[in-house]
Amino acid sequence: RHDVPPFPEGKIFSVFDWRVVRMTPENRQPVPILLSDLIDALEFVSTSKLDEHHAYICRETGRILFLADSVDMGDAAKLPDDPEAAGYILVPHRRDLDLGKKLALAFVAEELPEAQMDVRDIFSRKGAYRRFKDLLEANGALERWYAYEDRAVEAAMCRWCDDVGLTWTRDTHPDET
Repeated sequence: RHDVPPFPEGKIFSVFDWRVVRMTPENRQPVPILLSDLIDALEFVSTSKLDEHHAYICRETGRILFLADSVDMGDAAKLPDDPEAAGYILVPHRRDLDLGKKLALAFVAEELPEAQMDVRDIFSRKGAYRRFKDLLEANGALERWYAYEDRAVEAAMCRWCDDVGLTWTRDTHPDET
């Protein structure tokens, strides 16, 4: 098992409810995937609120395919008709990893406890993240939020990879050095 980065101080927000993927020596992915590539795939998927963006990871090669309903990205033709049976894993959305409102509320509880009611109110209406970031900036906490969020995303992706049996690394690919 990899050394999953602590987040925050050993707390885990929820158990990730993802399909159980049974791993055998035959279907383990031989090539570690860069953690930064995994996070890029998560961010790509999460830019669509209506599930219009998808990313699939090939267990065999570690290659990530990006698909968007509204744009031909060229990867759709490379994806088999039954991706799961062909050894592909669908990358989750940020909301599937509790990296949205729940994370923001946890940050405020730790860093700005006096603003908890204001933040709960902010997240009860549209445009919450813009207003949330405005509140953080007004309280001098925006940079701390970004660092906290980055640690949470990294930890969530590491746990997700471990849950689905993907191997990840922080190192660059050997052909990039």
